[in-house]
Amino acid sequence: MKRRPIRAARPVSAAATTPALLHAWERTLARIGDRRAIVTAATGVVSTFGELDARAAAWRAAHPAVSRGDVVVFALPNGIGWFEVFLGLLRAGAVALPLDPGEPPDAQRRIAESVRAAFWWDGTRLTELPHPRRFREREICLIKLTSGTTGRPRPLVFTGAQMLADGRQVTATMGITARDLNHALIPLGHSYGLGNLTIPLVAHGVPLVSGSAALPHAVADDFARWQPTVFPTVPAVFRALAASDVPASAFASLRVAISAGAALTPETARAFVARFGRRIHNFYGSSETGGIAYDKSGAATLVGGVGIAMRGVNIRAPRGGRIEVCSAAVFTRGNSRRRGANGCSVPADRAHVDARGRVTLLGRRGSMVKLGGRRVDTAEIVGALRRVPGVQDAWVGVQDSAEPMLGAAVSTARSPTELRAELLRHLAPWKIPKKWVVVPALPTSARGKIDTRALHKTVFG
Repeated sequence: MKRRPIRAARPVSAAATTPALLHAWERTLARIGDRRAIVTAATGVVSTFGELDARAAAWRAAHPAVSRGDVVVFALPNGIGWFEVFLGLLRAGAVALPLDPGEPPDAQRRIAESVRAAFWWDGTRLTELPHPRRFREREICLIKLTSGTTGRPRPLVFTGAQMLADGRQVTATMGITARDLNHALIPLGHSYGLGNLTIPLVAHGVPLVSGSAALPHAVADDFARWQPTVFPTVPAVFRALAASDVPASAFASLRVAISAGAALTPETARAFVARFGRRIHNFYGSSETGGIAYDKSGAATLVGGVGIAMRGVNIRAPRGGRIEVCSAAVFTRGNSRRRGANGCSVPADRAHVDARGRVTLLGRRGSMVKLGGRRVDTAEIVGALRRVPGVQDAWVGVQDSAEPMLGAAVSTARSPTELRAELLRHLAPWKIPKKWVVVPALPTSARGKIDTRALHKTVFG
């Protein structure tokens, strides 16, 4: 019997054994390692991609206890230090769980223990935690936390491939390349920051300026000195800029202004155009899905729309006012909704998609309340208030008592009497709030979302 010759095993390439996100970073280093990666606006310090990697390698070497599959929680401000830890964890094969930098230390520790993290990095010290969980899958590298409106944030597990898909969809849809310079004010570890700042830098070599502060003149100074071309931020920042005395020429270098994280009112969008001659582009996404829709022309943003599905994203027709989003960026671990290899998710927002695929948000799920036997949609009232001339933003809530009543907080120079009169032109009398508070601006979290707890206390006491 003739024996077959034994074939030598094919060598396994480094790309085949290296996790996808780390491989993307190594390709960026090989291509542009000597170029600037991060500018710290407050100090003027410039770091190249190679220098950033050297710092990450040093962090990794200083913490050998961190092993593959360990979950490590950290909360750091934007800048070189954030990437040093993130890339150090990537090199270790660990799973990063970044938190908002304003999260108090005690809360950081509680969150770390609740998700069974192996370690908590407080910015200076690595603390080992009891009862850790460890992931076996090599590709898992990140955990996002949902907003946690119930007080128990839900961890969402992501692979490097899913993070890369989100970054690729963002850069391709928005036309962002390594020739651009991102202005970074939004937290790098938030879903918005990961898709628009972190992954574009790691995988596509898009450098960033770590903004000195979210104040109008600080932002203008950063633009004057460093000339960034892409500005992703939250509506509150755009609103403050439009109302400021910053010179109209301050944003001469700006190519794309992107708003996400909360609802941007058409009034703010129009005020920014009138003030600086630049349109804002609405961007809609969620922690579960990454980017969903984008207004490429900026025209939809002027009338309250959020554009159409991003490249690589499939939006299915709404059911009961909600949409299903499918793409390679949607998480799949623990997710029963799938379409082939892609994950699918139904965001908490209610939305309308017209025949041309244009998406308009209609408010959050759970905005329906019952008052005196009638159903009231607080999102409808908020929408009507935002359309009132002179209103920058609005929030409507319900007092939880034996006799529930509607209350509103409105950022405007107009009086409650005027606001009531305007609403009565469009809404039934029983939909008009009973309690009113006029505020300079609605309070927001570090992620740019409206602080509903603070508003409820302000309006109802």
